[in-house]
Parts: sequence; C-alpha cells; structure tokens
Amino acid sequence: MTTALITGSTSGIGAAFARRLAADGHDLVLVARNTERLREQATELHDRHGIEAEVLTADLAEDAGIESVTARLGDRKNPVDLLINNAGFGNKGRYLDVSMADELRMLKVHCEAVLRLTSAAAEAMRERGRGGVVNVASVAAFVPRGTYGASKAWVVQFTQGAARDLAGSGVRLMALAPGFVRTEFHERAGMGTDTIPNWMWLDADKLVAAALDDLARGKSLSIPDPRYKALMGAAKLVPRGVLGAVSSRTRKYGPQ
Repeated sequence: MTTALITGSTSGIGAAFARRLAADGHDLVLVARNTERLREQATELHDRHGIEAEVLTADLAEDAGIESVTARLGDRKNPVDLLINNAGFGNKGRYLDVSMADELRMLKVHCEAVLRLTSAAAEAMRERGRGGVVNVASVAAFVPRGTYGASKAWVVQFTQGAARDLAGSGVRLMALAPGFVRTEFHERAGMGTDTIPNWMWLDADKLVAAALDDLARGKSLSIPDPRYKALMGAAKLVPRGVLGAVSSRTRKYGPQ
C-alpha cells in the first residue's frame, strides 16, 4: 500500500486525483484550507474504497501551512510515495489592476510552496530510491499571461530541471499543463467563462488518467489532451507579439 499527498484536494483536479488514486488502492493525505470539506472527502473515499485518508488542514499562502505539509512529507516513518502539488488560484484583472498583496499570495502558493513541498518530498523519496511528484501547471505557462502565466511557467521550468537533476534516482517529477477544466477555479476568481467554446473544456477525471499514464512513462511534462497538444504546437509557430495580443484579449478567463 502506497500513500499519496494531494494539495487542493477538495475540488477540481485535486479531487479527481483523490478519486482515481483511492480507487487504485492508495492511502491518501488530503490537504486543503477547509477542514469540514476535507473530513467529508476523507470519509467518502474511505467508505467507498476502503483506503485510509488522512486530513491535513493547511493554507499554502502562509508559512505555517507550508511548514505543516513539508513536515508531513518529511515523515520517514509514514512515507509519502506520490505528491500532487495541485493547490492554486487566479486573480481577476490585468497587471497593476490586482493588488500587490494578492499577486504575492499567488506566487507564494504557485512557486514557493511548490518548491518547498517538492524539495521535502523528493529528498525523502531519493533516500528510499522511489517516488513521484506531479506539479500542476497550466497551458498558460506557454503564452504571455501576466503573473499567473509566469508563475505556471516557473512550475514547468523548475519541474523539468529538477527531473533532469534527479534522473536515475528513482524519483520521477512531472509538470502537468491542463487547459480549461470545469472546476471552482474560475468561479472563485470571478472570471466569466460563457464565451469559451465547449470543445476547449476538459474532463477532470480523463485528464488525471492521462497524467498518471504520462508519469508512469517517465515524462517530465504532460499536456494531457490532443487538442491542447495541437494548440501548443501551433503556438510555437506564432510570433510572440501576436500571441501576446491574443492572450491579452482572453485574459479574463485564466485557464487552469
């Protein structure tokens, strides 16, 4: 029996990872800010799949929250075999329309927390000679999208670089770059989604299945849908100025 720790586990992609990993027989450490929702999720997954689900309430925008999760990842007596760094959010508004406090809070969650949690997990995993880390980024990492896209670009670059450094250690690291997924992400950020074409929306459960397949294959980057693979391939051929103009016009969406 192996254990997976999932941040942002109570909704969206994080919840889809929890469902899939529990169905596959993994014990879970569920991390989010809302204790009540965590307990409901843990009970449901335990009752449905017979796995053990530990609840860890933590706000990854705060040092105390990050430290509590890194401490759990560093527990050698109760090792974590798979880390899913999924927690994240977007800010509505263009650069300078968003307060500096909100920008820094997002960078804390997307960059500092990912760095510290990945490092804590990878160090313990390297000692055992096995383990995996999935850092959830976004296709916004590949287009000019202000602070959000920049933070997700950092996730991709950091994860792929760390994966190369740990090659041969038994520890696999992969950045997951989804497109639009129907989650609470846009609602929480106050972002409208009515004009997004239906074909651009991804199913969270199918996305997770594809991501886990890519991790098993040893990929360091997963874009888990042929439609987005094609879009990202085409984006490489478009001049950065044109791409930036298109991205600016669609900025209110903030894909995750």
